[in-house]
Amino acid sequence: MWRVTWNIFKKGTLVLLALFTLFVLYEVFTFPRVSDLQTRNPETTSMIETRMKEARDEGREPRRVQQWVPLSRISVNLQRAVLAGEDTNFVAHHGFDYEAIQKAWEAGQKQAEQEAKQEGDEDPSDWMPDLSKFRRGGSTISQQLAKNLYLSSERTAARKVKEAAITYFLERSLSKCRILEIYLNVIEWGDGIYGAEAAAQTYFHKPAANLTPQEAAYLAAMIPSPLNVFNPQKNPRRVQRRQRVLLRGMNSVRIPQC
Repeated sequence: MWRVTWNIFKKGTLVLLALFTLFVLYEVFTFPRVSDLQTRNPETTSMIETRMKEARDEGREPRRVQQWVPLSRISVNLQRAVLAGEDTNFVAHHGFDYEAIQKAWEAGQKQAEQEAKQEGDEDPSDWMPDLSKFRRGGSTISQQLAKNLYLSSERTAARKVKEAAITYFLERSLSKCRILEIYLNVIEWGDGIYGAEAAAQTYFHKPAANLTPQEAAYLAAMIPSPLNVFNPQKNPRRVQRRQRVLLRGMNSVRIPQC
């Protein structure tokens, strides 16, 4: 009886080991070649493909407005505003900075609450957006880029591990300027609107290079949820309040020197 139990245990262990080995090999061979981004712009992203699939599933024609521009043609105002809202320590960290994002969120929330009350909005739900959508789970720009480029939006431990691994290689393979350049060219700014140039042309009818601080802060305010919570058509006051918070923090944010 003992030998039978031992044999079953050994076979089970070998099967699990084989399955784990296959899983590791699959992850290794399908892991994105992050180093290619040093010289090549991504043709699409996981997020863009997801949005296009959602449109087709709803019977709509997928929309994609995007024009790639180098970082030198994206206003420093927008760079500062985005970093103020999404990743204040971008220049200093190595891909992960949860504590700073948490502090920025708390400060922004307190300011938004004060302004909402001053303007007579007593309902907290009117000024306080969904925490998970605002904070991005404490993600830095590098983590957001890893997810947007290669991963799904599912919240699983396996996806978070892969996100961390990709973030590590992004930071190791690319300069801060290149990470920020890619990020600003692929993120979503509305239904089918991707990247800073498309956003600037859509909302202000001007190139991204010419955005004023006020315009830059307005666009940056939309980033956490441009289709819903911070959609200027659905919730203009929320966008304006976050815009004011970002305007106050922009000048203290360091941007990468390219």
